Amino acid sequence: MTPLYRLIDERTVAGRRFAWFIQALILLSMITFTVETLPNLDPAWYRVFFGMEAVIVAIFTFEYLLRLASAPRKLRFVFSFFGLIDLVAILPFYLATGLDLRSVRILRLLRLVRIVKLFRYNRAARRLAKAFFKVRDELVLFIIMIVILIYLASVGIYYFEHGAQPDKFTSVPHSMWWAIATLTTVGYGDIYPITVGGRFFTFVVLILGLGVIAVPTGLVASALTEQGADENEPGPDDAQPPEDRSQ
Repeated sequence: MTPLYRLIDERTVAGRRFAWFIQALILLSMITFTVETLPNLDPAWYRVFFGMEAVIVAIFTFEYLLRLASAPRKLRFVFSFFGLIDLVAILPFYLATGLDLRSVRILRLLRLVRIVKLFRYNRAARRLAKAFFKVRDELVLFIIMIVILIYLASVGIYYFEHGAQPDKFTSVPHSMWWAIATLTTVGYGDIYPITVGGRFFTFVVLILGLGVIAVPTGLVASALTEQGADENEPGPDDAQPPEDRSQ
């Protein structure tokens, strides 16, 4: 393994230091992105931020090309999740530089995906990803049930409240905003039922809404517990030899 390739190998000291360096650059990029949105910012700061962005993108590009060169299956790396994240994190800079197209500015939003790059170097994030993978079938089923529940809640409140508030509960699609806000227990209060039937129906939806938060939280928490237990279980090499009682 060449010294350059050791930079992307977290098993080496150089790889771990480079990973921390990349995380620091990601955070610095987020800070500059945030500060750029401040009103009445001195134009000189924009030039400073552009220079910093150019250096950061150059380092990210170097990292991407290094990972691509060291990947045994290059196409598989390019189209992998983190491969696409790495590419999208640097692409807006090259597309927007020197262009006077206002529509291209929306690509700057893609700089925010650099936050996801933090997860590449985070052991806890990998554990969380494995936990989600364990309960993916349950989560998919739960999401389908939530979609059905939102639809049924929208239909129900529409029939209860349309006659009393035709301007607010105009249709079932219009009522979906109320259903989502109520099921998630947010309750903005911009639209609310005024009929007795609508209020009782809202009570039922609110009770169901508690499960919207509790069920996925419980599933992921249980999977995380199992994942932690699996990682802490001693392997065959860790087993202690039986005590010699012949002496």
